[in-house]
Amino acid sequence: MRILGLSAYYHDSAAALVRDGEVIAAAQEERFTRKKHDSRFPHQAVRSCLESSGTRPSDIDIVAFYDKPFLKFERLLETYMAFAPRGFASFRQALPLWIKEKLFQRRLLVNELAQLDDEVDWERRLLFSEHHLSHAASAFFPSPFERAAVLTMDGVGEWTTTSLALGKGRDLKVIREIHFPHSLGLLYSAFTYYTGFKVNSGEYKVMGLAPYGDPRYANVIRERLIDVKEDGSFRLNLEYFEYCTGLTMTNGRFDQLFGGPPRKPESKLTQKEMDLAASVQAVCMTQSPSSLIRPVSSATGMNSTGEIMPRSG
Repeated sequence: MRILGLSAYYHDSAAALVRDGEVIAAAQEERFTRKKHDSRFPHQAVRSCLESSGTRPSDIDIVAFYDKPFLKFERLLETYMAFAPRGFASFRQALPLWIKEKLFQRRLLVNELAQLDDEVDWERRLLFSEHHLSHAASAFFPSPFERAAVLTMDGVGEWTTTSLALGKGRDLKVIREIHFPHSLGLLYSAFTYYTGFKVNSGEYKVMGLAPYGDPRYANVIRERLIDVKEDGSFRLNLEYFEYCTGLTMTNGRFDQLFGGPPRKPESKLTQKEMDLAASVQAVCMTQSPSSLIRPVSSATGMNSTGEIMPRSG
C-alpha cells in the first residue's frame, strides 16, 4: 500500500510518501522553489518523493489531503452569521476566493495530480482527512509506541483548535475537542500580529524574542485574555480580539490593555515587544491543556463557553 500525503493552499506546502505504514520520503515545496512558506501545489516535492523512492504515479493507491474544505467553509459561514452584521468586510473579502477556488478543491487537486500521470484515476484515489486528525496521525503512526494519548494544538483546523486522541496499534480516534474561536494558537498569533510580525509566518520570531524579555504582562494575559478551567480547557475573552469578524487579529481594547497600537512591521524592536513575547510564551507554556477529561453534552457549532467537547461522529 502506497499513500501520498499532501498539504497545500494554506502555507508550507509539502508531500510525504508512505509505503506499508513506513514513511519512505518527505519534502517541503519551499526547498525546491526557494519561496518561503510556498503554499502552491507541491509539484516538485511530490516528484522528489516519487523519484527518490522509485515510485511511479500509477503505484500510488491513495492520495490523502490534510483537511476538509467543506467543513472549513461551514465554520466560515457560521462564524459570520454568529457575529453579523459585524465582519461583513472580512466576509466580502474571503467569499470570492472560496467560491472561485476553495469550494472546488477536489477538482483542483485532481487536475494538479493529472500532471503527474493523466491516465491515473485520481478522483477515485483522493481522500480528505480532518485537520487535527492529520496532526495526530503524523505524530502517532511514525512513533515507536503501540499505545499513546495524542494532544494537538494549533490555530484552527476546520472547527477544532485543540484535540485529544487515543492511539492503539493501527487505530487512532479523536475523543475530545476544543472548537474555534477559542484557540491557544490564535492567542499566540494575536501577539505575533501585535508585535509587528506576519501571522502564520512570524511566530518563530516571537518565540526567538521571548528569552530577551521579562514576562511582566503574563498576569494581564491570564486575567483579561484567557480563562483556564480546572480540567485544562480554556476560553478566550473575544472582546479583545478581531479575528472572528475583522481583517486584523486584535482591536482597540487590546491596544488599550497593552498601552498602544501594534508595532509597525520592520520598525525598531523595543523592550516592550520582548516582554510581550516572553509573557505570551510563559502563558502558553504553563496554561496548555493537560487533562482533557470532562465531557459535555453538545458537540456542534461554536462553543462560546470554551468547554471541551466530546468528539461527534
